[in-house]
Amino acid sequence: MKKLYSAILALSLAAYSSDVFFLNDFADKSFGSVCSAAVSDEISVTRPNPVISRDVPAYSGKGEGKNGNDQHYFTFWQSSAGDYLAYDLSEVPENQRSRVIAVWYNVSAFDNVGMYVNRSSEPEDYVIEVNSAEGGAYPEDGWKTVKEVTDNTLSSRQTVVDMKGYNWIRLRVTKCTGDSVSVNFDIHDASEGVYDSWLFLGDSITAGSMPNCYGTGFAEYLTRLDSRFYPVQENGGIGGITSTDAVNNIEKWLSDSSARYVSIAYGTNDAWGDQTGTEKYYSNTKFLIDTVIAAGKIPVLPSIPYSTNKDVGNNLEKYNAQIFKLYEEYSGKIVKGPDFYEIFKESPDMLSGDGVHPSSEGYDRMRSIWAETMYKAVYNVSEETPSEPETAAGDVNGDGVLNSSDLTGMAEYLLGIKETDESTLKRCDLSEDGRLDITDFIKLKSMFCV
Repeated sequence: MKKLYSAILALSLAAYSSDVFFLNDFADKSFGSVCSAAVSDEISVTRPNPVISRDVPAYSGKGEGKNGNDQHYFTFWQSSAGDYLAYDLSEVPENQRSRVIAVWYNVSAFDNVGMYVNRSSEPEDYVIEVNSAEGGAYPEDGWKTVKEVTDNTLSSRQTVVDMKGYNWIRLRVTKCTGDSVSVNFDIHDASEGVYDSWLFLGDSITAGSMPNCYGTGFAEYLTRLDSRFYPVQENGGIGGITSTDAVNNIEKWLSDSSARYVSIAYGTNDAWGDQTGTEKYYSNTKFLIDTVIAAGKIPVLPSIPYSTNKDVGNNLEKYNAQIFKLYEEYSGKIVKGPDFYEIFKESPDMLSGDGVHPSSEGYDRMRSIWAETMYKAVYNVSEETPSEPETAAGDVNGDGVLNSSDLTGMAEYLLGIKETDESTLKRCDLSEDGRLDITDFIKLKSMFCV
């Protein structure tokens, strides 16, 4: 694969010297981005759990309710203890709201664990309530409590709520961290079950890569691949912690969570100075996998990202060997996550100055890689998959999705590794000049990297 991209780069040098950086950028940042094989139907996402609360009428006593359910996760419902955020779901078809996932998100560290605890404006005590009143006017009474939480320490939580016969749902906060509360609050259709709900556990690299605000998140990248899906996406990253910290807290994190998929992404801090040791790291990770499975959830295990910091990097191969060992032991029971070791090894420019944490661009690329990899690995897209017409320009492989695999396919046609037929040429000929050349390759790259 690397030779393939090198050849394309050489071709570009001969034809368009001004585009050298452009193509080199592709070679570095797309290599190895999709690396998981499909798993059994039992652990596939067979049905979507779409958001049904987006921009429905929102009410709050003090805050700006619409900031809690608009499409922008960099806006938040902000208020204080004693206030509520209520949604009128009466216009949502009843069969899409008989059972829902109610999830709120705050941007603090996931839990009070480790040396870098960061908590701000979280709900500590709150209730989720429903109401059968008709839509159109906020009901002052008639609310029924369906979930009560006290002494919360997490920065997000998801709860399955039975809403059959109810038109309204609200989050009412009675105590918060500090003087204010700041959250986004989404309601997802779970009438046919919970299938598309994710919790990404990990260290600071997860914390930086998997928020659903301040940039394009995993859920948004996934829905760009297939508009039927918009996952519940909790960021369970906590800076500075190891797999041992996760072992000590995993049961708490899973005890009240409706997440179906749980990513286990520890190892950078374990490998830093070899402080955990590979045997302990293996047993810790095995314990985490077993605990997720015992909770009726599906473990997802990515590799530990490559690092140019020698205190970390010199130990990563032996730590990642434990992950690959677990892939073999749990074949068919866990989902292979992205191979971030190989991805960052091929693209070290996506790391920040410390050689451990990704740059802003690197974090964003991680989110898109997560979406690409999981879409191929677990999303069951065999039926009723939205697609472009067979001859859609740029869809080189004809799968209805425009992504880096189309660039790879076009490269193979350019180099003569594969022969083009009439329909393929139609999809590749973005310049509409009746032929396939490097200009078409450059145009395709720009179509999804603007």
